[in-house]
Amino acid sequence: MCELLGMNCNVPTDICFSFSGFQARGGATDVHRDGWGIAFFEGKGARVFLDPQPSCDSPVAELVRRYPIRSLNTIAHIRKATQGATGLENTHPFMRELWGRYWIFAHNGNLIDYAPALDGSFLPVGQTDSERAFCHLLQRLRQRFPQTMPAADALLAALEEFSAETRRFGSFNFLLSNGERLFAHRATELHYLVRQAPFSVAHLKDEDLSIDFNEVTTPNDRVALIATQPLTDNECWQPLPTDRVSMFCDGTLVS
Repeated sequence: MCELLGMNCNVPTDICFSFSGFQARGGATDVHRDGWGIAFFEGKGARVFLDPQPSCDSPVAELVRRYPIRSLNTIAHIRKATQGATGLENTHPFMRELWGRYWIFAHNGNLIDYAPALDGSFLPVGQTDSERAFCHLLQRLRQRFPQTMPAADALLAALEEFSAETRRFGSFNFLLSNGERLFAHRATELHYLVRQAPFSVAHLKDEDLSIDFNEVTTPNDRVALIATQPLTDNECWQPLPTDRVSMFCDGTLVS
C-alpha cells in the first residue's frame, strides 16, 4: 500500500526535514516505487508537484527536499499501486475546486468493487479507487452544502459519515485539506506528532539526519505532523483514533 504525510501549522513552515525521511521510503528504505506527489497551500493557491518515478530517484523530489516552501498545510504521498497503472494521472495527491477553494486529497488503502454513482460534477481522470473516492466525496459535500462551505463542525460530521460508508469497501486512510484545516482519517495506520516549545533535537528513522528545532523555530511555533508510520525514532508519535476523522488547525488536533 501507500504512505501518507501531512503537515498543519500555526505559522508557514517548510517540510524539508520530514520530507527527507519520507522521500527515502519511496524505493530506498521501503517498497513504494510507483510515484509520489506533494501539495503545498499558499494562501488560496496550491503548489503541486507530481512524479510517477520513485521518490528516491526523482529529481523533482530532490528539488522539493532542498526548496524550503513554507506552508500552513501540506500533503504528500508515495505510491504502491493497487489499482490503476503507474502514471502521472494516477499519482496522488489529487486536486479539485469546491466552494471557490482548492481541495487536496491523498489516500492509502484499497477499495474493492468501489463504483459510486458520479453525477458528472467531479470525474476522475485516472483509474484509481482513490480518485473515485475523492470525486464522490466532493459530490456528496456539494449536494449536502450546495451554496457555501459549512462550519467546521458540520463539515467534520459530513466527512465522518462519508468515511463510515466508504470503509465498507476496504481500507480508507486519507488526508484532506482546503488550506484552512487538515483532516485525517485512520482506518489501519496513521500517526501524529505535535512539535511545540520546548523544542528538542529530532532524528529521522530512514536517514541519518538530525535537526535541532530550537535553532530554526520561535517559542510560539507549533507544527502537527501526520504520517502512516513515524518518521523519527526519538519523538513520541501517537496513533490517531481508528475509524474516525481527526481535524487539525493551527498545529493542533482539535477534534
